[in-house]
Amino acid sequence: MVNTAEINGTVQLTSEGKPLRISESAGAVVYFKSAVNVALTPPAMPYVMRTERKTFVPDVLPIMQGAKVSFPNSDPILHNAFSTAAGNNFDTGLYGKGEGENAAFATVGVVRVYCNVHHSMMAHILVLNTPYFAKPDLQGRFSFKGLPEGPGTLFVWHDRANLWKKAEVMVAGGTISERITLPLSRKRIPPHLNKFGKPYRRSNEGGY
Repeated sequence: MVNTAEINGTVQLTSEGKPLRISESAGAVVYFKSAVNVALTPPAMPYVMRTERKTFVPDVLPIMQGAKVSFPNSDPILHNAFSTAAGNNFDTGLYGKGEGENAAFATVGVVRVYCNVHHSMMAHILVLNTPYFAKPDLQGRFSFKGLPEGPGTLFVWHDRANLWKKAEVMVAGGTISERITLPLSRKRIPPHLNKFGKPYRRSNEGGY
């Protein structure tokens, strides 16, 4: 039998009680964890987080537990993507324009990705043990289709907010709609050290 259940809705970010531009909701991740046992099958091809104009693109990347991510470099300068996240630490090493290296992510959680050359470069990989996840579009909209019927929990993650969740969401053969407001309360770029645990040198920020 084909599952026809759906959850859709919108995410609105706020700061100090005021709504932000709806397009900024694309920096959030919405995911649904069903109480029904669902097999995880990571994609054979890696997800992609590209370095472009001294930024990571995308800067927020939700992936399935066990998947790989590639870090191609589109810039004419050197980069070095890395993370010290427990269970998901990796280091691509210094590399120039080209395909770059792959890294595998086996542990559920948030992976902060940095560049060892450029302090201002930061991104997030959200490793999830569910196949039901999405980033809101530029109008703040999201949807999950083909969900298994039964209870579950809906989550919204953003690096500058506390995790939002709604438990006991009962999925049946119809559509559930949610309008979610998520207040932001944290700084945009938290302080961090390089991969050696030392402060960045200002001269590195311009690249090589």
